[in-house]
Amino acid sequence: MVQAIRVHETGGPEVMKLEQIDLPPPGPGEVRIRNEAIGVNFIDIYYRSGLYPAPTPFTPGNEGAGVVLAVGEGVKGLKKGDRVAYVSTFGSYATERNAPAKDVVPLPKGISFDKAAALMLKGLTCEYLLFRSFPVKSGSVILVHAAAGGVGQILTQWANALGCVVIGTVGSADKAKIARKNGCHHVINYREENFVERVKEITKGAKCDVVYDGVGKDTFLASLDCLKPLGYLINFGSASGPVDGFNVGILSQKGSLYVQRPTLFAYTSDRKTFEKMAKRLFKAVEDGDFKIPLSTKWALADAVKAHEALAGRATTGSMVLKP
Repeated sequence: MVQAIRVHETGGPEVMKLEQIDLPPPGPGEVRIRNEAIGVNFIDIYYRSGLYPAPTPFTPGNEGAGVVLAVGEGVKGLKKGDRVAYVSTFGSYATERNAPAKDVVPLPKGISFDKAAALMLKGLTCEYLLFRSFPVKSGSVILVHAAAGGVGQILTQWANALGCVVIGTVGSADKAKIARKNGCHHVINYREENFVERVKEITKGAKCDVVYDGVGKDTFLASLDCLKPLGYLINFGSASGPVDGFNVGILSQKGSLYVQRPTLFAYTSDRKTFEKMAKRLFKAVEDGDFKIPLSTKWALADAVKAHEALAGRATTGSMVLKP
């Protein structure tokens, strides 16, 4: 028997219950992992709330880090006792889990379990944002919404290390300090300033090459006005709600703009691509391109409180659950 958070019906944080469940041995192509740390992300809220459909009951969570306890038939490259990290299907909010081996990578000794669990989903998201959705280069002018958040802090540090001009938006003076500390050359408090007008001032009217937007509904349309002609808006999250009823004709009116709505799993579903992304991510950590913004640790039993804090935007950086 293992302990796991279970969701039997979608809704508010209170629908998550800590239960004892039976976990079968790993099947063909699977590994059994003892979780040492579990990542908490907005996508967990989307599934728990029903914004993203999921069959119930389920155990939330898509990332974690720990030790391999057993391997199933046909698994190569992983063995009992290996330190690993993963981004996978549901099931990480548990003391132990089975995961497809294709979703698991060896964890370098220099990266702790806690930092790895805080890193995988957010760090790999930053990897595809900076190198795949819109490959930045030295001198690229970028706007990052929610710059003090978990993805934002990694994204701004890494982009800075790559030579980008980094503009970040935040919602408070305290978060502005965090954004500056983590690579933003310019910080805009959207509660006090019009971020479109400030972007125009900062760039002297040239505006941005790309906007990275994990907020969604509240920032989407205004973000288009921050882009230069042929610029890219990458909407990779919906913290304020999904973008509905968008008229694509607006893109031509505002300068033949590009809009993407990528997902991490579209990239990591190819094992070779996943390995390359993880290798680049771990190297960036080891090279000091960015520090992992681990801010809060919660007990697995306190998953409800963790979701309440995250949904209320009362956190900065990344959170992990400890089994």
